[in-house]
Amino acid sequence: MREIGDELLRWLEAGERFVIASIVGVRGSAPRDVGATAAVHADGTVLGSLSGGCVEGAVHSLALEALADGEPVRTSFDPDPDDPFAVGLTCGGQLDVYLHPVEPGTGFDSAATGTGGTGAALAWALRSARRGLPVAVARVLDTGRTLAVGVDEHVGGTGDAELDETVVAEARAMLDRNTSGIGQLCVPGGHEHPVFVESWNTPPRMLVFGAIDHAAALARVGKFLGYHVTVCDARPVFATRRRFPEADEVVVRWPHEYLAEIATDRRSVVCVLTHDAKFDVPVLREALRGPAGYVGALGSRRTHADRVDRLRAAGLTASELERLRAPIGLDLGGRTPEETAVAIAAEIVALRNHGSAHPLTHTSGPIHVA
Repeated sequence: MREIGDELLRWLEAGERFVIASIVGVRGSAPRDVGATAAVHADGTVLGSLSGGCVEGAVHSLALEALADGEPVRTSFDPDPDDPFAVGLTCGGQLDVYLHPVEPGTGFDSAATGTGGTGAALAWALRSARRGLPVAVARVLDTGRTLAVGVDEHVGGTGDAELDETVVAEARAMLDRNTSGIGQLCVPGGHEHPVFVESWNTPPRMLVFGAIDHAAALARVGKFLGYHVTVCDARPVFATRRRFPEADEVVVRWPHEYLAEIATDRRSVVCVLTHDAKFDVPVLREALRGPAGYVGALGSRRTHADRVDRLRAAGLTASELERLRAPIGLDLGGRTPEETAVAIAAEIVALRNHGSAHPLTHTSGPIHVA
């Protein structure tokens, strides 16, 4: 939903009626994952996509019916090999789709904690995401009631104070883990309610140390992959906004000092491109002892062998050194900065998703593993 958030917010602010169609479950192979969202306006306009075309026509028709009825709809699209006219994914997977009519209604601009309807909750969530704040959108699937849950406050409600408390707690836990999905939630003595939580966490960080031409290419790819990209170098003549217009930040600092002062987590990516020992060793020592999920360093095998000796001398252990991806990137045979950036990005994606990095034509089994 966040991908089409700017247009959704315009619809909400204009008091328009529309339906949000979200993938809430996937079984087998599918082109998009849980949380993928399309929106259908009352005039038939469509934003976003659920499957790249396989089920879009059926979803569009169902969305207009849901908008006319004013009731949420949950449906599944399953392949039927015996029916050539059946709606389903050509890749053989199964999708569970939730269609949710949104009536902006009155008072949607309310920002008071725990108040406002679906429109108010969605508007608050989209505005929070636009400001870079972490937020989760929780929808009770059997009623359509919606809560937008931030770190310290929430908007919207289910009509049941105890259920609200449970939903808010679960949404915050999933937001902290940066996960989305369906949970069965209930209150003591009450009924179970299926609740779909979509987490919109802050973007993960890509920290590129070394203001070289390869860094400019990597910054472009990093932004494409959804990272908040910082390029850092101690040399002000190289670390300039003009040279790295696509980076979110360009920082003139000694890399290890900067890395020691900022917050990183397991989603963070550290790419050291300087291949100069006076920069490499201090920042890699800091990175390999921190929580970043990926730490890589550019350089030849000879440079890397010397770097490892220096890191050992600096006190790094064998287990810490095993985390270092160097020479950085997958072997794609490329040479240019752009090709090198693609090789680095490919290794990051493979590591993040536990991919084999083998050509798909030489593998078997599902392409997308849940």
